[in-house]
Amino acid sequence: MKESFRLEYVFDNASLAALWSSISTPVGLSSWFADDVIVDGEIYTFMWNKSGQNAELLQMRLNKYVRFKWEEEDDKTFFELKLSQNELTNDIVLTISDFSEPDELEDAIDLWNTQIEQLRINLGL
Repeated sequence: MKESFRLEYVFDNASLAALWSSISTPVGLSSWFADDVIVDGEIYTFMWNKSGQNAELLQMRLNKYVRFKWEEEDDKTFFELKLSQNELTNDIVLTISDFSEPDELEDAIDLWNTQIEQLRINLGL
């Protein structure tokens, strides 16, 4: 049974608008999360190495978060990309909520870390 986990990444020199675009638009997501992203209504097809995986957009709140559910997963699992701003430092925090099998947790965290590094590179950070 999959278990939830949460990761936080601090972006100290990024604009909220740039990060929001990176996590909520097909062009933004295809710059770091997938090779390509195709949207048809509420269904996002994430392409990796010419193979696609569909996810349904469950919720989106402008400049706050996007939540997706992989098509083949049960209704209790999702992945969410959420933005918040530290009021003292003005740093933007990207919080990722996801689910993984217990024996695959380390690999899932490594994958997110790799993808976030690509996001930082794309943002020039």
